[in-house]
Amino acid sequence: MELDERNYLYLLFILPIVVVLFLLNLYWKRKKQREFGDLDLVKKLSPESSVFKPILKLVVMLLALIGLIFGLVNPKIGTKMEKVKREGIDIVFAMDVSKSMLAEDVAPSRLEKSKQIVSQIINQLGSDRIGIVAYAGSAFPVLPITTDYSVAKMFLQSMNTDIVSSQGTSLDDAIKLSSTYFDDKSKTSKLLILISDGEDHSEGAAAAAEEANKLGMKIITIGIGTEKGSTIPLRVNGIVQSFKRDNNNEVVITKMNTESLKAIAKATKGGYVNGNNTKEVLMYVKNALDNIQKTEFESTQMADFQSQFQWFLGFAFVLLFLDIFFLERKTKWVRKLNLFNEKE
Repeated sequence: MELDERNYLYLLFILPIVVVLFLLNLYWKRKKQREFGDLDLVKKLSPESSVFKPILKLVVMLLALIGLIFGLVNPKIGTKMEKVKREGIDIVFAMDVSKSMLAEDVAPSRLEKSKQIVSQIINQLGSDRIGIVAYAGSAFPVLPITTDYSVAKMFLQSMNTDIVSSQGTSLDDAIKLSSTYFDDKSKTSKLLILISDGEDHSEGAAAAAEEANKLGMKIITIGIGTEKGSTIPLRVNGIVQSFKRDNNNEVVITKMNTESLKAIAKATKGGYVNGNNTKEVLMYVKNALDNIQKTEFESTQMADFQSQFQWFLGFAFVLLFLDIFFLERKTKWVRKLNLFNEKE
């Protein structure tokens, strides 16, 4: 866990402690001087001793400590937006969030396995722009095209089977919505990575894929699940309460349908890969990306905050260096000015 630099501000509580210690030391010195003899006599025995210099050294030390603490806090400035030139492709991830993705024939579940695969694909991307679509009975835009991978992962992890109200699996809606993410006028290569168990409760997925092909889109489909199939557990607070049943009150067995996914990929000269082996999926996607032409594009992003710690540390070190020359005896030229009426 990373330490929040703002926590160093608590070190400012050291300052009043230093002041208290200084006052206690001053009191102790005065007490010892009284024990030694008359204070006026002590002053005459040490005429070069200055009352002002110890206070000046204290102030310098306090300012130096403040500089060191703020150096640790590392204040940052810089909030301007800047345009950055990148080279890559546009990728949209279409995630199946229908109830069948809760099946656990792939550990820990089809949906969680899908999230893991997409997250690891994002990890191996370079400068590509990505977007996310969720679909079940209808499609829902989750994240528009962006180069901010950390935000994409945050949205990815928050996805569940409740974000799309209509149930079922509409692959054609997923393809149609994903196609709107791409700029028709842009020459940037367009790739749709569709993750699903292949159960399609709508018609027209093949036709939607044909239309996507005309727009220059390539589709890679990733099948999640097993052909043997599995029940769909319904959980409450993480505990399985029952299993999904059909209209005849029979327990539903959901099976992966690879044929529909292969047909979609073939229509766009893309490819299909079984998602049960994550390593194979990553290798397949990497090889596919290596064979897709990259184009240069501009993206707008927030400029990195510029650290300012060096100024505070420099200020502190200068004060600490000057403190070496601040002796506790009186300065001759100041003494001549007699600012404190020290001359008799």
